[in-house]
Amino acid sequence: MSETVILAIETSCDETSAAVVVNGRKILSNIISSQIDIHKKFGGVVPEIASRKHVELVLPVINQALEEATVKLEQVDAIGVTYGPGLVGALLVGLSAAKGIAFAAGKPLVGVHHIEGHIAANYLENETLEPPFVCLVASGGHSHVVHVSDYNIFEIMGQTRDDAAGEAFDKIARALGLGYPGGPLIDIEAVKGNSKAVDFPRVHFNDGSLDFSFSGLKTAVLNYLNGMSQKGLEINLPDVCASFQQAVVDVLVSNTLKAARQKGVARVALAGGVAANSQLRSAMKMAAEKAGMEMYYPKPILCTDNAAMIGAAAYYEFKRGNVSGLDLNAKPGLRLGDKNCG
Repeated sequence: MSETVILAIETSCDETSAAVVVNGRKILSNIISSQIDIHKKFGGVVPEIASRKHVELVLPVINQALEEATVKLEQVDAIGVTYGPGLVGALLVGLSAAKGIAFAAGKPLVGVHHIEGHIAANYLENETLEPPFVCLVASGGHSHVVHVSDYNIFEIMGQTRDDAAGEAFDKIARALGLGYPGGPLIDIEAVKGNSKAVDFPRVHFNDGSLDFSFSGLKTAVLNYLNGMSQKGLEINLPDVCASFQQAVVDVLVSNTLKAARQKGVARVALAGGVAANSQLRSAMKMAAEKAGMEMYYPKPILCTDNAAMIGAAAYYEFKRGNVSGLDLNAKPGLRLGDKNCG
């Protein structure tokens, strides 16, 4: 099989990343410059600061990715770039860089949906994984259960009606005084706690919908904390973290397995920042094994925003002939499944 080399760029939020990926499966380089330490003091991502930092870093990161891969620009077959969803200012920085390189080097431009990129991270980690499968995409901004029937065909079977899973983790972590980002910090505390200590609600809809809702759970945790404070009782931090995390995980796992059964597929996958959560990984693996299904997930570095996953998704778009014009614009509210073209 001839090699198709993709130079990929990702700047949808607060990671400036560039990667070189071969045939959608092999990573030659994956450079990620994170802004977590910058935004930590604000308790979340500040869009204006993120955009300015991307401007400063995007070209050095791209050059580093090519250098580490020992690939010259003329050896690249296409430029893949995230064009949505995300923060509009952040997206525009990466998109402008990609369009400039594509024009100057005479290379095709391939616009990539950020969530499709997260799903494609699984191909980098698991060479045998092919569609169809059901993938749970859980991050700070998204909670989707997606049926992946082909490399370029996606059906949303369930999504959040309010807070995304990662957003709920961040808000509860802030209420507990743990800091930002909340997911990893809650995960660390939860390992030391009893997940059955507090009975927090799990929301399932009576109409059979596979949608998620975490706002009620968030309110229940806040009410519990306020109630304990009013009574002058000490809060057991690990127990609260473990109980909250278990409530989130139970719903994520349940809806994902239901979707897989509905579609008659025997493979489930995880993607997105929340996919790095240790309890989610172990619970999904156990539930999948019990149901006779195979379970896949990327390594933690590929769960966070990174350009390698964009390179993997761009490869499959490129092979289908889905290239974009140089008039491709950032689409911060882009829906999963929308056509990747200018």
